[in-house]
Amino acid sequence: MVFGLLIKIDKFYPKTEDRRPKTILFMSDQTRVLVTGAGGFIGSHLVTFLKEKGYWVRGVDLKHPEFAESDADEFEILDLRRWDSCLQATRNVDEVYALAADMGGMGFISAHHAQILYNNSLINLHTLEAARTNNVKRYLYTSSACIYPEYLQEEANVTPLREEDAYPAQPQDAYGWEKLVSEILCHHYKNDYGIETKTVRFHNIFGEKGTWEGGREKAPAALCRKIALAKLENKPEIEIWGDGEQTRSFCYITDCVEGIFRLMNSDFSEPLNLGQDRMVTINQLADIISKIADFEINKKHIDGPMGVRGRNSDNTKLKEVLDWEPAISLEEGLAETYKWIEQQVKEKYSQDGKQTAQTA
Repeated sequence: MVFGLLIKIDKFYPKTEDRRPKTILFMSDQTRVLVTGAGGFIGSHLVTFLKEKGYWVRGVDLKHPEFAESDADEFEILDLRRWDSCLQATRNVDEVYALAADMGGMGFISAHHAQILYNNSLINLHTLEAARTNNVKRYLYTSSACIYPEYLQEEANVTPLREEDAYPAQPQDAYGWEKLVSEILCHHYKNDYGIETKTVRFHNIFGEKGTWEGGREKAPAALCRKIALAKLENKPEIEIWGDGEQTRSFCYITDCVEGIFRLMNSDFSEPLNLGQDRMVTINQLADIISKIADFEINKKHIDGPMGVRGRNSDNTKLKEVLDWEPAISLEEGLAETYKWIEQQVKEKYSQDGKQTAQTA
């Protein structure tokens, strides 16, 4: 399906020299980097991190960052589903951090399979080929723990997932299947064309300045919002999908961008987990946030998409390859995240009080 799609795309957007943007070449010893998805949560944090490291950074997305100005040297609004946009985005850069994706929390992923598979296939097929065409030296693809087989994640007390557990393949949904195919594409681009590709598998990244409402937010942000609203209204009941005993591990954003950077600058080219290896239930996650908020809650369990029953990261290879592992505890990361989300909730809801914790 994916390769047939590529043929059609190439016919529609032919790869000819005259379609490339006309630019003045930039001569400098400074490493020039592209971050796609730079208007999103992880991408915006990564741009700031790379600027602090002394890189020249171009950010590309369909939107600017929602919660702060981008620190990128250039920020371009481009639709990376289009071949010509990808050629423009990857011009005159040495490295690409490919974070652009149509994604969200479990509620969104479980309800938009066709949209996700179509959009993300276009984005990743075009971006990688454009990087090759424009002689990019290094390319880091951001994959996901969603590529791991469902049959290894049916119990809450799950065995941590190793990189080699990806096969035989049986991802949970369209989002996971597309990620897995793009991993394979990166592998073959390295072998066939010599571009240094890296693949990182994220395990539930969270932190401040990310989506916290609207349906695309992940579990930590959703629970922070619900508890902050409950506290604001002094109504201690919050809703949790399922029985709350499903398990996950959660990695704070500063550890995430540090890990990405270390992987890009390593000589390792196979997929690598990036996440914490401490597993908690969703009920426990809510209790930790409740304690941070200093507000006692009652949990009301309702029907809703829960994803796999259990998932945890095996960080053995991460430690071996990078001589490093995530250092920020779940409590530390949630304290920063909750403080920021509580402020957003107060600014939005404290005046009109129209939306309640249960409908938000």
